[in-house]
Amino acid sequence: MAKDRKKKTRFKKVVSEQFPIKPDKGDGLLKIETWENESGEIIKYSMAYINHLIFSGDNGRVLDYDNSHDYHHKHYLGEISEVDNFTTYHNLVERFENEVKEFIK
Repeated sequence: MAKDRKKKTRFKKVVSEQFPIKPDKGDGLLKIETWENESGEIIKYSMAYINHLIFSGDNGRVLDYDNSHDYHHKHYLGEISEVDNFTTYHNLVERFENEVKEFIK
């Protein structure tokens, strides 16, 4: 008798980038990771600006957008809030880029 096995959903990391920020530009690190499923849909992501000199809590995350807990949310200086007006991943990337300019000159 064959056991029923659930088909594992396979994820593939399609973006894995880190950009160190020079001290004269604000210091810190931009870290962006994105995973897709077999159909090419983005299923997991994280866009973070990390700078322990600005904020030492939350692993240094000054600003972060991710969906690691099965919902779209934002980390901002230790506060976590749901992204209630999420439309697309690409729009969220644009929002992150605009907001991180507050810290990176």
